[in-house]
Amino acid sequence: MEQYPSAKRRRVLKIAITGGAGSGKSVVARMFQELGAAVLDADEIARQVVAVGAPAWQELRQAFGPEYFLEDGSLNRPAMARLVFADSEARKRLNAIVHPYVAKEIRERLEGLERRGAALVLVEVPLLFEAGLSGGYDKVIVVDVGPGEQRRRLQARDQRSAAEIQGIIDAQMPLADKAARADFVVNNRGSLAETRGQVEKIWQELQKAS
Repeated sequence: MEQYPSAKRRRVLKIAITGGAGSGKSVVARMFQELGAAVLDADEIARQVVAVGAPAWQELRQAFGPEYFLEDGSLNRPAMARLVFADSEARKRLNAIVHPYVAKEIRERLEGLERRGAALVLVEVPLLFEAGLSGGYDKVIVVDVGPGEQRRRLQARDQRSAAEIQGIIDAQMPLADKAARADFVVNNRGSLAETRGQVEKIWQELQKAS
């Protein structure tokens, strides 16, 4: 009889959820979470790694100057967003500083979940393809939506100008190209019920693979 099954722990199946800005990635991730999936959010982790005093925060302050930080020392996100979505070189500098810290934190959290016996973990990674991170995942789910709806959602969510929204979209790989590289595509153009139905089917497929 096997006395120590944990010694034969399986490798966790790593699934990335990505898409475009405003495509509904977080909504889809929550649906998977409601079905029982462990979910990590790269955006949330990015906010943590640039907390005041953290190494990434120190590098950003040195690279961009105090004008991109608030009185309490925290990153002025709207000001930084306006800069990087209008200036590709600034965006590259930002990503070069933040992405390695985010990737390291994700790896550590995945390892912790694996040690606790998780068979499958979904990670919401907005810039998966743009940052060259897709090779680190076993499967990729892309959340797809039409360009008009994408712009309307960004306007409603963030109250950004049309020019800023276009800058965000232009800075990302076209959604059609992402969908072509995906293992699964969630068409998020319809109702929440329709989206949830697609998520449930994908969840069943992923459980078979885990």
